[in-house]
Amino acid sequence: MPAPLSGRRRIYLMRHGSVTYFDAAGKPFLPETVPLNEDGRAQAASAGRAFATQGLRFDRVVVSGLPRTVETAQRVLAETGQAIDIEQWPELVEIRGGRLSAIADADLHEAFTGAFDGLVAEHKRFLGGESVAELIDRVFPALARLRADPAWDTVLLVLHGGVNRAILSYALTGQRLFLGNLAQAPGCINALDVGSAPADWVVRFSNFAPPAPLHPDTRSTTMEQLLAQYLKSRRSA
Repeated sequence: MPAPLSGRRRIYLMRHGSVTYFDAAGKPFLPETVPLNEDGRAQAASAGRAFATQGLRFDRVVVSGLPRTVETAQRVLAETGQAIDIEQWPELVEIRGGRLSAIADADLHEAFTGAFDGLVAEHKRFLGGESVAELIDRVFPALARLRADPAWDTVLLVLHGGVNRAILSYALTGQRLFLGNLAQAPGCINALDVGSAPADWVVRFSNFAPPAPLHPDTRSTTMEQLLAQYLKSRRSA
């Protein structure tokens, strides 16, 4: 296949499929260990079929290393039929939260949703843990390292909602900004073309979720949904 005239390469950026972060009583599971749930497995397989239908092949597949990203990538590749090593880059793990029990009731809504609300200040912390600045400081060098490797044309990244927002924000603005209200549904796909110049980005599409691409049943955000689940444990305490 001849090289594109623009010289740009393609990044398919996915969010992992759905997982269960809280039990029925609202008690949190350890987020570093949760696997895909039934919906998440279906979402990952559906994304894989979307890639397979277009005959897409990946030169590299990169995940954060958390089980939910590894499993999503595995299920995508099972559908595409491509045997390729999955690279684990721990600097691309999700923005890290603090201890939920340390957050006062009055601060819960802001702690859950504040980091994903509009143009987010870098000092804003996610669930009392890592700040947006700290997230950017580890994600952007990893992105630069990927771009510096000339040996790929098409790469699949399977990452997280917060990490994806950081990447998409840079691709859209060319600046160190964090646009928190860029929705990232579980198992969604984004397509970004990137050239050799630092600001040479083209966002082809964002938040394409193959099982329900028109998002007919979703009006709340992921963090709003998680807050509602967690509040069950606060009410029963």
